[in-house]
Amino acid sequence: MKAFLAEYASLAGEPDVATEGAAMRDVLKKSFEVCGYEVVLPTSPDLDAEIRRLGPTCDVGLVIAPDHLLSRFTRTLEEVCHNIGCGAMNVAVAANKKRSAAILSSHDLPVPPEQQSGQRVIKPIRGYGALGVRLSDGPAREGEFGQAFIEGEHLSVSLVGNRVVGDACEFWTGERPLALSLNLQEIEVDGDGGFHYLGGETPIDHPRRAECIEVARKAVEVLGCQGYVGVDLVLGDRPYIVDVNPRITTSLVGIAAVMQEEIADVLVRASKGQGLTEVHFNGRVRYDTDGTVTRL
Repeated sequence: MKAFLAEYASLAGEPDVATEGAAMRDVLKKSFEVCGYEVVLPTSPDLDAEIRRLGPTCDVGLVIAPDHLLSRFTRTLEEVCHNIGCGAMNVAVAANKKRSAAILSSHDLPVPPEQQSGQRVIKPIRGYGALGVRLSDGPAREGEFGQAFIEGEHLSVSLVGNRVVGDACEFWTGERPLALSLNLQEIEVDGDGGFHYLGGETPIDHPRRAECIEVARKAVEVLGCQGYVGVDLVLGDRPYIVDVNPRITTSLVGIAAVMQEEIADVLVRASKGQGLTEVHFNGRVRYDTDGTVTRL
C-alpha cells in the first residue's frame, strides 16, 4: 500500500510555519509507515503538478496546506486519489473565517460577534497559524475582519469526521465526529497586540470538557468537515468558537506521542465510514511548534 503525503509549508520553505509543517508531516509519515504503508512525498513546491504525478500511484492521500490554498490542492487530490482529509468544498467554506463564523452563528453556535470598531481581535478572513491576528482598535485592512475580544482559556478540540465514499457522492454515516482530545493552547500576545501560537498540552482534563467537545462536534457537523479537524475555542461564559481548521493541526504532534491508536489508521478508517468511537492515551505531553514533545 502507498500513501501520498504532502505538506506545503515545509516544501515551499515558508519561513513562519515551515518547521511546524515539517513536524506534522514527520508524525504522519511515521504513523503511515507503522501501519505498513510506503509513504510517497512530493519533491517540488508545484504541488498541483506533484499531486497529479504521484497521486494516481497511491491508495490514499492527504494534503496539509495553509487554509487559503488547501481547497485547491484538495480538489486536485480528489481527482486522482482517495482523499482521507476534509473534502475540498467543505475546506473552502471553513477556510473563510468570516463566512464560517456567520454560518455557525446562524445555527446558534457561540462565536465572537463581528465588531467594526473599538478594541477587537482583527484577523485575516483566510488565515492560518495566528499569523496577522492582533488585538487592536485600529482599522481592519483589506482581507481582514474584526471580532469581539473574549476573555477566557485558550483551548482546542481535535476531532475526526467520518464519511462513506460511494461511486458518485460522499455522505455522512450518521456517526458523530470522533473527539480525539481536548488541548490547552499557549497563546502569547506581544506588546503590539499580535497573537502568537506557541504550542500546547494534550490531552487535558477539564471540568467543562464535555461542553467544549459538544460545541466542537456541532461546529464540525454544521460545516460538514471530514477527516482531521481542529476547533479552536476561547472558554468564557461559554465555549466560543474562534476558528475551525479543516486539516491537520500542530496538536497532532502531541496527540500522536501518547495516543495508543495510530493516527494514520484512524484517518483511513474514518474516510471509509469505519471510524472509531474512542481512542486511548497513555499520558500527557507538552508540544511546541518545532515538533518538540515533552512528557508531563
